[in-house]
Amino acid sequence: MTQWYTGNITRIEDSSPTTKRFWLEVEGVDRFDFKAGQFITMDLPIGERRNQRWRSYSIASSPDSTNLLELCIVHLDGGLASGWLFNEAKIGTSIKFKGPDGTFTLPETIENELVLICTGTGVAPFRSMIWDVFNKKIPTRGIHLIFGTRTSDGILYQKEFEELTQEMPGFRYSVALSREGNERCHHGYVHDIYLKNYEGKRPDVTFYLCGWTKMVDEAVANLIVKMGYERGQVKYELYG
Repeated sequence: MTQWYTGNITRIEDSSPTTKRFWLEVEGVDRFDFKAGQFITMDLPIGERRNQRWRSYSIASSPDSTNLLELCIVHLDGGLASGWLFNEAKIGTSIKFKGPDGTFTLPETIENELVLICTGTGVAPFRSMIWDVFNKKIPTRGIHLIFGTRTSDGILYQKEFEELTQEMPGFRYSVALSREGNERCHHGYVHDIYLKNYEGKRPDVTFYLCGWTKMVDEAVANLIVKMGYERGQVKYELYG
């Protein structure tokens, strides 16, 4: 049976010109259990039918034995859900949701190097995964986060990921900007970075992809067809 919860917004922060971070405190529980990489589905007051009201968002915070969740949400032009969240929701607003759901999670034992490729708010489940690995001191063979966006003002969680490169052994962080030159970032797309860094097929790498359909489809084709990686080495979650 599906369990529904009520989450109360306790904090809202701008993360980029088009993205906000929302914190929800879940009523009735001391801790909200989930696996890093999972999502919740909100029932928002934006329509009569279920398919109009329900929207799913990855949890951006890591499991920490509390009842607080962080979401990172982009405002879409004409989007009813993001429009309501950005313009109507405020601190104290209650939101009904169900979950957690999803199998886009890391294995209990991480045997391969992880290459996490994302664009925009597709970084949310990866942030959860990375902090979970860091906080629990889970052994890995290395994690490479490859993040893409258009311009530097769209880079999400940049400071904390840069700091993690100094604090977390084996963690690498690369940023691709498609419409802006920047000496600290690659000028181009995320595809350029993994094509160069992982061009020799390796059995000890697993790729995780999260973002809009176009990016994920192109990355899957590159990794499997062009670069020869096995299908089992490429896992993904679509954002539309």
